[in-house]
Amino acid sequence: MPKTIIVSNRLPVRIEKDPEGQLEFKNSEGGLATGLGSIYRQGENIWLGWPGAAIEEESQKKRVIQKLKEESMHPVFLSPDEVENFYLGFSNQTLWPAFHYFVQYIQYSDKYWEAYQRVNEKFAAEILSILEPGDTIWVHDYQLLLLPELLRKQHPECSIGFFNHIPFPSYEIFRMIPWRKELLNGMLGADYLAFHTYDDTRHFLSSCHRLAGIPYEGNQLKVGNRLVVVDALPMGIDYDKFEEVASENATIAHLDEFKKNIKSERVILSVDRLDYSKGIVKRLKTLDRFFAKYPEYIGKISLLLVVVPSRDQVPSYKALKEEVDEWVGRINGRYSTMDYSPIYYFYRSFPINELSAFYRLCDIAMITPLRDGMNLVCKEYIASRIHKKGVLILSEMAGAAKELSDAILVNPNNRDQMVESIHTALNMWEDEQEQRMEIMQRTLKTYNIFNWVNLFLSNLEQVKQQQKSGLIEKLVGKVRNAMHERYHKASKRLLFLDYDGTLVGFHENPEKSVPSKKLKSIIEKLTSDPKNTVFVVSGRDRLFLKKQMDEFNLRLVAEHGVWIENEDGTFTNRLKDGSADWKISVREIMTFYVDRTPGTFIEEKEHAMVWHYRKAESGLGEIRVRELSSHLKHFLTDKGLTVMNGNMIVEVKPKEVNKGQAVSFLSQQIAHDFVMAIGDDLTDEDMFEALEQEAYTIKVGPGNSAARFGLVDFKEVTSLLDELSKI
Repeated sequence: MPKTIIVSNRLPVRIEKDPEGQLEFKNSEGGLATGLGSIYRQGENIWLGWPGAAIEEESQKKRVIQKLKEESMHPVFLSPDEVENFYLGFSNQTLWPAFHYFVQYIQYSDKYWEAYQRVNEKFAAEILSILEPGDTIWVHDYQLLLLPELLRKQHPECSIGFFNHIPFPSYEIFRMIPWRKELLNGMLGADYLAFHTYDDTRHFLSSCHRLAGIPYEGNQLKVGNRLVVVDALPMGIDYDKFEEVASENATIAHLDEFKKNIKSERVILSVDRLDYSKGIVKRLKTLDRFFAKYPEYIGKISLLLVVVPSRDQVPSYKALKEEVDEWVGRINGRYSTMDYSPIYYFYRSFPINELSAFYRLCDIAMITPLRDGMNLVCKEYIASRIHKKGVLILSEMAGAAKELSDAILVNPNNRDQMVESIHTALNMWEDEQEQRMEIMQRTLKTYNIFNWVNLFLSNLEQVKQQQKSGLIEKLVGKVRNAMHERYHKASKRLLFLDYDGTLVGFHENPEKSVPSKKLKSIIEKLTSDPKNTVFVVSGRDRLFLKKQMDEFNLRLVAEHGVWIENEDGTFTNRLKDGSADWKISVREIMTFYVDRTPGTFIEEKEHAMVWHYRKAESGLGEIRVRELSSHLKHFLTDKGLTVMNGNMIVEVKPKEVNKGQAVSFLSQQIAHDFVMAIGDDLTDEDMFEALEQEAYTIKVGPGNSAARFGLVDFKEVTSLLDELSKI
């Protein structure tokens, strides 16, 4: 039975060694572990990841494998060197600061990158060892960005989902990473990718287009012949669990204890992992400025500051810890009295009942990260406010701000706004608190962690169904062999071959898109075979095509069927009205857009005008395409012309002819018992549709098509023609 394989850097348990060197297994209480608990323990499902300790003794490894297998888990063992360079290195000193916009902390280390590649390959090997046909793989987070592609290469049809739990940066930041394209291609090995917010989704799509050259429409991309969908899917919490824990006796006992020890009238809560992205120091500075502006609150309010230790070995984190300690000492030294402390500071983690007691104790939660993918602490605080009173001050830079608009939203870099947010929270009427809290609680209860899990997996399944429905059969295996056999038996073959993107690749300068020596040799063999009649059917002008193909015994169809070459080498113009007066106005319009768009240029044919934007800045070219196409369509109404958007071009040509009409005419004129047509863009769809059903119509590249079969690129076309030339 097919299973789901969940993959994350860390397993939902951690293994620690006691003073005697014995292994201890401790469960994680994180949100992801909670949400996926309902998945990985079902049937044959399994969770794969690092168990959190460097285990090198074979006997201990065997014990860990067996113990984790009983819990539906599979370990990936990392050496101390891999932990140092992959996790603390590339993951947390390259990707983490880049994705959180702290570019000053990015480390561009080849050693880190090499370790990152090795560990992703190690994860892939472990997955492949347990992967079976029909399995679904769900990869999590920034430590494993290369993993989807590694798996895709081994199992092209596999169902792979990916969720990124931290922000995805803008193109301007992401392009700073030297290995940006490899990372994008790694992620695009997934079928369905999701992020917490629409902004993250938009940044990712922009980077794919501008750095990897993959265009997108809406939230969909075509990677080869495979549909990839990108989505915003904010992660929730186990709302019921936090609501229930808030009422437990253990929580009430801790709450009573904390009330005895914290004497302030009002308490503000701050809970964060030690990280420069969390804005802890800015929060402390805000409190200091608040007391300076509103001294009447000194002695009445306190900040309960919980900082959970994290990555203590990383230099920037050590420096941050020292800065936090200094500010806590400074503020407490300035405002403390014998029976009052403005800050209660804990540098440790807390069990869930004590944390819940903190959530219930504090009238205000101040969660103001400088940059955060989601931030679940603010959601846990809201779920724990069972009496519906309390105020959340939330950074608009946190993903959660998109859902929790009834919090007091602040820009953590705006010092005055931060100060005033505390004052507003302290003076908010209880009925307004309840109104805001009820709205936020209702939202979080609906979009909880289980809803998130189910929605992700169902969306992934839908994407796989979409892929199958729009799939062109690849010309491989038995299908290809059958084609070879029919080609061999045929006595009169008719071959229609597009030029750009089919026989040759694209070039920034179209004049340099010329056949290779290998392709020329293959065409020579094909056209020398008396059984073959070969046509090159292209949008190119006839002079260019004649220059490239004149040495071969073939015929040309130029400018999308305007010109058809006869057997004696002359050309017939198939236009009823050969007038080209319209080109004057079209040239003026296109020139206007060339002047506004650096890198674009106009190609003029006898009966067509083409605006090229392959060299234009990514993004800008697409904007101009929409503007130009709209402008031209408005101008060309009732003029017998058509506007076509091709591969990085906009072309205007007469409406009365197209490739389909040309090949239909030729196939009726020339006797044949085998037909093959190969093309790569929208103009070739007319050709595919015009030919008889049994013809071998072949689409090159991604996208849906009227063609029966598909090839990946022009190199595969060359291979196919080479095979046919030898039959």
